[in-house]
This record gives sequence, C-alpha cells and structure tokens, in this order.
Amino acid sequence: MELLGTRMRHLLDMLERDVAAVYTDFGVAGIKPRFAPYLRILEAGPMSIRDLATTIGVTHSAASQTVAELRRRELVTVAAGADARTRVVTLTESGERLLPLVHTEWSATVAAAATLDADLEYPLGRLVEEAIAALERRPMRERIRQSMSP
Repeated sequence: MELLGTRMRHLLDMLERDVAAVYTDFGVAGIKPRFAPYLRILEAGPMSIRDLATTIGVTHSAASQTVAELRRRELVTVAAGADARTRVVTLTESGERLLPLVHTEWSATVAAAATLDADLEYPLGRLVEEAIAALERRPMRERIRQSMSP
C-alpha cells in the first residue's frame, strides 16, 4: 500500500487524460472531464456557485475554481446574485452548444466505466464508494495518528 496517494493520482490522471482526449477527438480542445457535471446541471438553469458545489459534492473553493475555468473558456457567465456575496452561474450559447457532446460523452463514459469494473477483480466504483464510507467513519488522519502511537 506504499505510495497509495501517488498511485491514486496516477489512476485519476489516466482516466481524466483519456476522457479529455474524447473531446479533442471531436474537435473540442481544452474541455476537462470535471466540466461535465457543471454543464449538465446548469442546463436546467442558472445556479449559485454554492449550490453547484453542494449538488456536485465538492467544496465551494473547488467549484469556484472550476467555474473560473469555465468562464475563461466562455462556457458560462458569472453575475452577482440577490445577495452581494452570491455569484450566479449561467451557461453561455457556447456552453449550450457543447451539451449534446457532453451528454454523449457522459453516457459513453458510464458504459466504459462498467467495462473497466468488469475487467477488475473488485469493481473500482464500488471500492471507491466503500473507501469513502470507511474514511467518513474513521478519517485517515485518525488512522495515521493511531499508527504513530507507540
């Protein structure tokens, strides 16, 4: 289990690189896999960054960073909400035009993930969910501290 974080980052890099390559294959460069949930959710209408973060299951900071990238690529706009602290995100026409490919990629990625799970002794999706649940019950910090105790 040595280098667990390094191996997990490598696995995630491999998966993300290949999903991003699908967009490039279709002539759309610079699209990152993490953009898809935002675009899919925003299809239903504008949403605050905080609500996006909650819906997707990421931190507000992570959502803000991804929204900033989407904005730089002109896929969304960001405007002040009713409360000066609230920022509301809306799809642009470019973002809307990308949705058919996003939906196709999403469905194909779900199907491809199932084939990956079938190739493994233990389905990766299930293993990840079990790992998250185990760490929610007993965080890694606690496990490390316990291992450091004499």
